[in-house]
Amino acid sequence: MISIQKNDFDLADEYKRLREQSDSDGAIVTFTGLVRDFSDTGSVSTLFIEHYPGMTEKTLEAISDKAQQRWDLGQVRIIHRVGYIKADEQIVFVGVSAKHRKDAFESAQFIMDFLKNDAPFWKQEGNAQGMQWVDQKQTDIAAAKRW
Repeated sequence: MISIQKNDFDLADEYKRLREQSDSDGAIVTFTGLVRDFSDTGSVSTLFIEHYPGMTEKTLEAISDKAQQRWDLGQVRIIHRVGYIKADEQIVFVGVSAKHRKDAFESAQFIMDFLKNDAPFWKQEGNAQGMQWVDQKQTDIAAAKRW
């Protein structure tokens, strides 16, 4: 299930839903990303995220589908927030269930690596000097290439 939303999410509720829907899966892996209060250019107080409605959901579904084709997964849950998000707030959640931990760990990392590169999100960081656009990082590109 994919959600693009302005509101925060409850990590405990998301884990509980994954567990309830995971039947006989033996592993659940979750990743929660937070807005950092720093970047390469200095301190960050807020992040503003725009997206392309419709296309964003389709892209995340395609990433989820690729993960499900590659690993034996039960459930996949992706949440990404948009709009203004303060430093230290939650921004992204990826949760997967699988029969075995290796599939759960690898697929969660795969999903995040491709989400960072392929999903149509545009970010601006806010600090005392104002808002600045965030460029894609070479480390994110390299992480996706390993798959």
